[in-house]
Amino acid sequence: MSRYLCFAFMFLIPFSICLNQEGHFLQQLKLGFDDPDGFFSDWDDTVADYTPCHWTGITCSEPGSGFVIAVDLSNANVAGPFPAVLCRLTGLKFISLYNNSINGTLSDDLSSCRSLVRLNLAQNFLTGTLPASLAELPELRYLDLTGNNLSGDIPASFGMFQKLEAISLVDNLIDGKIPAELGNISTLKQLNLSYNPFSPGQIPPEIGNLTNLEVLWLTDCNLIGPIPDSLARLNKLVDLDLAINKLTGPVPNALTELSNVVQIELYNNSLTGELPLTGWLKMPALRLIDVSMNMLTGTVPEELCSLQLESLHLYENELEGKFPEIISNSSNLYELRLFGNRFSGSLPKDLGKNSPLVLLDVSNNLFSGEIPASLCRNGALEELLMIHNSFSGEIPLNFSKCHSLKRVRLGYNKISGKVPLGFWGLPQISLLELVENSFTGAIGKTIADAGNLSTLNIANNNFSGELPDEIGFLDRLIEFSGSNNLFSGSLPASIVNLKQLTKLDLHNNGFSGVIPTSINSLRKLNELNLANNKLSGNIPVKIGELSVLNYLDLSKNQFSGKIPVGLQNLRLNQLNLSSNSLIGDIPPVYAKKMYINSFLGNPGLCGDIEGLCDGKNVTKSMGYVWLLRSIFVLTGSIFIIGAGWFYFQYRNIKNSKESVDKSKWTLMSFHKLSFSEYEILGALDEDNVIGSGASGKVYKVVLSNGDAVAVKKLWDGSKMGENEDLEDGLGSGPVLDSGFEAEVETLGRIRHKNIVRLWCCCSTKTCKLLVYEYMPNGSLGDLLHSTKGGLLDWPIRHKIAVDASEGLAYLHHDCVPAIVHRDVKSNNILLDGDFGARVADFGVAKVVDANEKDGNSMSVIAGSCGYIAPEYAYTLRVNEKSDIYSFGVVILELVTGKQPIDPEYGEKDLVKWVYTTLDQKGLDAVFDPKLDSCFKEEICKVLNIGLLCTSPLPINRPSMRRVVKMLQEIGSLNPTKFASKDGKLTPYYYDDASDHGNAA
Repeated sequence: MSRYLCFAFMFLIPFSICLNQEGHFLQQLKLGFDDPDGFFSDWDDTVADYTPCHWTGITCSEPGSGFVIAVDLSNANVAGPFPAVLCRLTGLKFISLYNNSINGTLSDDLSSCRSLVRLNLAQNFLTGTLPASLAELPELRYLDLTGNNLSGDIPASFGMFQKLEAISLVDNLIDGKIPAELGNISTLKQLNLSYNPFSPGQIPPEIGNLTNLEVLWLTDCNLIGPIPDSLARLNKLVDLDLAINKLTGPVPNALTELSNVVQIELYNNSLTGELPLTGWLKMPALRLIDVSMNMLTGTVPEELCSLQLESLHLYENELEGKFPEIISNSSNLYELRLFGNRFSGSLPKDLGKNSPLVLLDVSNNLFSGEIPASLCRNGALEELLMIHNSFSGEIPLNFSKCHSLKRVRLGYNKISGKVPLGFWGLPQISLLELVENSFTGAIGKTIADAGNLSTLNIANNNFSGELPDEIGFLDRLIEFSGSNNLFSGSLPASIVNLKQLTKLDLHNNGFSGVIPTSINSLRKLNELNLANNKLSGNIPVKIGELSVLNYLDLSKNQFSGKIPVGLQNLRLNQLNLSSNSLIGDIPPVYAKKMYINSFLGNPGLCGDIEGLCDGKNVTKSMGYVWLLRSIFVLTGSIFIIGAGWFYFQYRNIKNSKESVDKSKWTLMSFHKLSFSEYEILGALDEDNVIGSGASGKVYKVVLSNGDAVAVKKLWDGSKMGENEDLEDGLGSGPVLDSGFEAEVETLGRIRHKNIVRLWCCCSTKTCKLLVYEYMPNGSLGDLLHSTKGGLLDWPIRHKIAVDASEGLAYLHHDCVPAIVHRDVKSNNILLDGDFGARVADFGVAKVVDANEKDGNSMSVIAGSCGYIAPEYAYTLRVNEKSDIYSFGVVILELVTGKQPIDPEYGEKDLVKWVYTTLDQKGLDAVFDPKLDSCFKEEICKVLNIGLLCTSPLPINRPSMRRVVKMLQEIGSLNPTKFASKDGKLTPYYYDDASDHGNAA
């Protein structure tokens, strides 16, 4: 009847009256959201059938019926609180708001969605606790709340779900314990609680009651204790993942009762003892097993290797003995990772013969014998990693036809003979490492076919002959290390065609002739080492045009003539021209005592360096020194007096501005607030100041509800430069208008547990306030370098490093577009009450332009002394690698307890001090004496990561995502192995592909 009435009056009243009630509810939903992309553009009330059934994202039970059964707003880029009005759609079975900006909390109103079968709110910004009333939904089968900021406990009431089949709470902030009541959900098939900061607790034995369970994922849930035998009752289980926890005890024999399991992930725990010797044959479906990064001992069971495995990861344990030959019968095996154990004997001779082997990593073991010729029998092998063993014999001839190979690392073995000609020219290979063997012969001209080769390391062998001209065809080559060989002849002229080359190291050979004059075409060259050869002629003037060169060693050659003045244009960390026949004056930039060893053994050289020219310039030099010192003292005195005067004048001016007119403030919030701007403004008095700097103050404000916030108050018109510091307890950095805008823009849209939360900002024309979550332990820098540094034991320092790296990895890899912080340092890493770390101060953060391969160019340097990457100082290019260098300095601070710059280093900074001290005094002289020596091995591993991050070559620095993984792999309850020799550190080689800590 209502439809006829609507038709009768259609010319007299608006169409909106014709829209049914469910359409009106959806209109309310639309009004509650921000919709920048126009997702709701067709959600209007001018509908022909009086229903919303044709709107985008809406599904009805029958066309034209008007009963909405599904609302799908996935990837709509809408923002706003969860629309409780949805539960007024009585027939609604499906809700998906996946990957939007849904914020606020989940209320008990959800329990009124009585027909709901699927609820997907994953990848949003939901906060607060999980509503206990969710378990009252009688029809709910699938619940996905992945990737939010939900906290608190999992309610015990969740054990009352009647039909729930899948629950995913991955990557939230849930911090209670896993409730035993979950074992009561008899219908459950998938339980995924991974990546939550649960309180330390054991796996509830009641989980074994879930006999319908097919997937159990408890990765990184802070689990402790043994794996319960009750899991053996999960006879339908297909996928078990308990990785990245602190589980102890053995791998229980009961796990072999999981007859349907396909994948088992137990890596990165503290499991001990031997793997079960028998029972594996009861698991015929098992295809992938990973028990790496534990403390397992003994041998590998024959039964395990007799299964039709596809992937077997046993790396970084203490396993030993000969590896079972029967693994060769696994017809599906594509991945075998055994590195970092004590396996011995030969590899199975038929390995790869019957399977599509793609990756083999047996590095850092005691393997011997020849390399099996069958490894690439099926033409699928892509990665062959065998460094640090005792393999002997020659490279099999048939490897010349292994065109699938991409990465080969055979270094540090006893392999000999000539490299097969075809092996030099494998078309897909990007990394070829043959370092530290006994290879002979020349580099084959076939190397011209290796068009993808980026790293060639053949140092420390017996290679001879001339370098072929064809090496200049490798237009993707980035690093070439051929030192300590028997090469002779001239450097090929074609070498200047290697436009991507960053490192050329050919020292300790027999090269003669001259350096090609057009070497300036190697624009990306960062390291050039041609020491101890027979090179002659003049040092090419055009070396001075290599703008990113910072390592130059031409010592022990036969160079003559003058040192090119253009070398002064370079920013060199290392310069050595000693033991040549150079003459004339040393360029003024290098005429300093610190460079004296760079020029020794050149009788014709002279300059104002004490001791280089038999003392004839000593008096003159000392006069200059005293003059400079006098000028410095005078200038410093004037500066101090002026600064003091300015401070008192500035304080008086600023105090006159302290009063604020509360009626003129504008508030912009980024989270649901439990306070008003008036409560903040009323607490900005001197008694609450916790930090101050040249550009403002920071206040601790205790709210009426008992919570605390930190308020950074910035005065408009600050003259502070971009790279000056504000030591204020909220991180330090710039606070110009542009800095304020950058901080608001960046933190206003970021939601991550390891990035400081910006609650809101308040502003007037003359004053700006940033309101943050309060961090009671202040900044890492203040705590670490104060008398309270002893509070930070090694497990806490390791946790801080992991937390901060995860925050930076989020900026670099998960933000779209990516963000570069540009001022990473210990004072910009804040600590909460549990010493959890947050990255702070985004005043100079920059969005990375996806169209700029090398990053955005800045007009000035941002950052702080001691943290700035060497290439940044003169290229002004912004990319993630500069952040990674700065974070590496933070790691070195955590390991050494020292500041990034300190008078005790002389003209060095912390990075150079660490390298020098390691070389001269060994590991113990580097470690912070406050740290317990029982963590020495773990600290050494973290130190290695810091050295990698601070590599002078940006390309050698790992990605931040890789840094996170490396740090996570080093658990305080899982000591890892490191290489040392005579008390000196042996650097580890990491990259972004698959090498997990292989020493290089």
